[in-house]
Amino acid sequence: MTHRIVLINGDGIGAEVIPAARQVLEALNLPLTFIEAEAGFATFERCGDALPAETLAACAAADAALFGATSSPMGKVEGYRSPILTLRRHFDLYANLRPAVGSGIDLLIVRENTEGLYSQRERVEEGGATAIAERVITARASARIVRAACEQALRRRRRLTLVHKANVLKETCGLFRRVGFEVAAQYPTLAVDELLVDTAALLLAQDAKRFDVIVTTNLFGDILSDLAAGLTGGLGLAASANVGDGRFAVFEPVHGSAPDIAGQDRADPRAAILSAALLLDHLGCGEAAAHLRAVTYATPHSGSTRRTAAQIALALSA
Repeated sequence: MTHRIVLINGDGIGAEVIPAARQVLEALNLPLTFIEAEAGFATFERCGDALPAETLAACAAADAALFGATSSPMGKVEGYRSPILTLRRHFDLYANLRPAVGSGIDLLIVRENTEGLYSQRERVEEGGATAIAERVITARASARIVRAACEQALRRRRRLTLVHKANVLKETCGLFRRVGFEVAAQYPTLAVDELLVDTAALLLAQDAKRFDVIVTTNLFGDILSDLAAGLTGGLGLAASANVGDGRFAVFEPVHGSAPDIAGQDRADPRAAILSAALLLDHLGCGEAAAHLRAVTYATPHSGSTRRTAAQIALALSA
């Protein structure tokens, strides 16, 4: 079977690291077909849509997408929608998987990907003097993200940590905690514990080796996964997967568009390449994914995007 992969460079260094990941994937000689598509803020500025209908259609017809980066505006821009958030919602990619590997650490953060404070339910009151964001936590989303985390833990070291803030956020985190333990009880072979998010951050910084799989809500997972990346080589090695129950999934490095170094052949491509390894796992090419990971972790960034990708591709072809 030939797998269809959509390549979306996006903005900034995405145009450098995604071609690098493609080069490495091609070195594996797997039955992959690549389709190039566009998205991002530059696309929005040019055509008024950050995720054109043609790109969405290409994704719907594909098995997976490898997404580079987006230069999202800090303030509100009329008509702009984050393409990665749109992809997550359109295809119901409710689980964000963020592995962190290095310095004796091997953990996975499973982050709820569709609700929480990222539900985009915000409003301004009192003539602009007060801004309010609604944090949406549902039993359905909580159950499926914890179930996804339990399934991941079964494939690893069988330890799961639920992270929340139910001592203060008694309704929202309280719901996540209650449902989480109900789901985890269906996996009796797992060792399950819980931590408040501030304690989890402290323990990650002090002794990240203690963790196997962490499952948490959207914003908490966003923050903790970057902390874990900082302990294991930085964002240049930070890969991620956006998966759901369907065939299609999106894989992306999480380092952003890095406009300060874009176009200079300096970006570390290994986060994109490790995201490609997660993509191979998703396609059922586990042996190739493991080989790609091993070579990538063993290859230091040379300072050149193209040279680092070439070194990895050469090692894979040897």
